[in-house]
Amino acid sequence: MNSPQTHLLRTQGKQKLPQIRIPNASCAHSEPTAQDVETLVQLAKSQSLEDGGIATANLLKQALTLDPSHHEAQLLQDRLHHSFVPRWHYPMMADTARNEAYTAAIQAKVRPGDIVLDIGCGAGLTAMMAARAGAKHVYTCEQQPLIAQAARKVIADNGLSDRITVLSKWSHEIVIGTDMPEPADVVLSEIVDTMLLGEGALATLTHAMAALAKPGARTIPERGRLMVQPVESHRLAHQMRPQQAEGFDLSAFHRFAKVAQITPNDCATYNLRALGPAVDLFGFDFTRPSLESARQSADVLITRTGKFHAVCVSFEMELAPGISVTNDLGSDGHWGRTAFLLDQPKRVQPGDMMRVTAQHDTSALSLALHENTLQHATSDGAVLWVQKDWAETEPNLSKDLPEDAAIWSQAQAAPSRPSHHN
Repeated sequence: MNSPQTHLLRTQGKQKLPQIRIPNASCAHSEPTAQDVETLVQLAKSQSLEDGGIATANLLKQALTLDPSHHEAQLLQDRLHHSFVPRWHYPMMADTARNEAYTAAIQAKVRPGDIVLDIGCGAGLTAMMAARAGAKHVYTCEQQPLIAQAARKVIADNGLSDRITVLSKWSHEIVIGTDMPEPADVVLSEIVDTMLLGEGALATLTHAMAALAKPGARTIPERGRLMVQPVESHRLAHQMRPQQAEGFDLSAFHRFAKVAQITPNDCATYNLRALGPAVDLFGFDFTRPSLESARQSADVLITRTGKFHAVCVSFEMELAPGISVTNDLGSDGHWGRTAFLLDQPKRVQPGDMMRVTAQHDTSALSLALHENTLQHATSDGAVLWVQKDWAETEPNLSKDLPEDAAIWSQAQAAPSRPSHHN
């Protein structure tokens, strides 16, 4: 697949394609021909995608209107949609826990007469929630033209076009007085990835609160935090770090498998078992966002016997007081999780601790696992109390799995040097 700045498919030269006639249903003599459809498809293939795919999509739509079963037009349309409409939009819209939390937060914070800025329109769901909550007008921005076009249709289908304006641009490009008549009373967004920072939420909200919002404007979400937690998962280890296949040693290839992006479906398959409580790494105030990078070291505590394979990073966002969303190990929403794998799995028991160092530049997180710091803490009352307290409140996330000796040998469980992740 070529980049959006080139073409959907490479074409041979830049020959001028003949002007085509689009049959009109009211004209009995305007019957489509196979050549009409082929010309439309060739035009679609030759279009630049710098407009976000709008012209290409329109041509393919016309071709498929004339011939709904045209093989190449169907393939090109699927490829175009796959390239410009990320797949996570669909499970996000179907995430009941997320949707209910945003509904409750919006109803709690949006007041009649408010001007709302919704950053990251998608299908228009949160913008429609804000309109339903009583907002005077919602301005929602979406930089991808195909998605913005679809959102306008969704909003129109729900009878809200007069109260919601879709701006097909980045929020950084919005101009008060041109795109919006006045600054926003409420800034609404859901622009976070599995590790909170990857969609540029801090930079986007820093600009929005300074340039597009009234002083003291309300925000949804209000704050967030990043956490790290030790986990056992023989299946994750086997999937990402297979020791051998057909009798061949594959371990030298493992250096490429430092970080695992775990989808919600993978979470169920991998049986991620928490070995200890989550530890806070960073906190973020979205009402007064900061663009300062940060570094933090923390000790993860082991409170269950098991095999230490990885640490999982998760987040929690407080949308409004008492209303939050999370992708921690106990959640089953559309967000996946990110796991940082140890170079070698470790046999651990309650009281063991290992240091991790996390750093962020406001848009990405790196994590170093200091495996050579793994040590058994003194079995004092404090450790036993933490173990008992956490074990009573933590849900049973998965059943213990039998250790697979073919996956990890005893020698490989020995401590090794720290692993640094970029």
